Amino acid sequence: MTVSITDVAEATGVSASTVSRALRGRPGVSEEMRARIVVAAAELGYTASRSASSLASGHTHTIGVVVPYVGRWFFGTVLDAAEKVFSAAGYDVLLYNLGSPEVRKRFFTKLPIRKRVDAVLSLLIPDPEEASALRSLDVPLATTVGGARPGFTVVGIDDRGGAESAARHLVNLGHRRVGMISGASEPLHWTTPLDRRQGYLDVLADAGIEPDPALEADGGYTVEGGERAMTELLALRHPPTAVFAQSDEMAMGALRALRRHRLRVPEDVSVVGFDDHELSEVVGLTTVAQPVAAQGREAARLLLARLDDPDAGPADPVEMPLRFVLRETTAPPHSRRQR
Repeated sequence: MTVSITDVAEATGVSASTVSRALRGRPGVSEEMRARIVVAAAELGYTASRSASSLASGHTHTIGVVVPYVGRWFFGTVLDAAEKVFSAAGYDVLLYNLGSPEVRKRFFTKLPIRKRVDAVLSLLIPDPEEASALRSLDVPLATTVGGARPGFTVVGIDDRGGAESAARHLVNLGHRRVGMISGASEPLHWTTPLDRRQGYLDVLADAGIEPDPALEADGGYTVEGGERAMTELLALRHPPTAVFAQSDEMAMGALRALRRHRLRVPEDVSVVGFDDHELSEVVGLTTVAQPVAAQGREAARLLLARLDDPDAGPADPVEMPLRFVLRETTAPPHSRRQR
């Protein structure tokens, strides 16, 4: 059966007109109620009809989404959440997957997105020339990665602060040789690895621990990369007693490497991740939880609000909350392994 706006109204206990205002970003609806309506519409599978949307003539009813890796968990989760909000408001999504430097260069040179979309959600961090190209489209722009930049509405998290909480947890447990598995090599222009590394280094400095470059390994933000990086750290003469992985996927790879080397977690090595991936609870991973889907929903909502009020500028940056989730992969260091 087709889901109607009345169904969404009944599910949330408000009028159909309130649902319409909420989904289109119009004023007169509290943020709490708007969030409830957006979630209910997405769960019910409601899609507004274009004829009823009352958009100005010339609009494409399409949102462009630019991603560096559509197959990665983070980007896929943000995309799925945002698409549900766009769909509920009567918009289609035009996806551009810029997974290689060649494809990315061709996209920003030709800008095939021009005149085909009403707004753009960028899940990659553009360099200055790329950002200028996107602004030349003269449509609302939003992103969920990186810091504030001119012309963009930014929804994100405090990567540095989140990394600090992960590293501080390990240091407070008594670990002195704390390794880090990062994703410094990719994707292009991504600032997250740098911010999370700085948070890790800040905690070491506060604790009077001299950073050891040998305790850092690149895991490429994949499970396989995390396993490879953990294996590299274990080959050191004095391996770490604890590891902070900049993503849960790399942390899961680290757990696999430790199991393969017949090392116990957390008795022999403690591991902390970052993200709260949907499988993190299954493996009992201690991690820093970020609201990934919520970032996609909020960025989509803010884009729709810009479309409803073309004279409004980009919203102030929105910082979503983080939570430290303590599970089973961390413990004080074993006395015979601590150096």
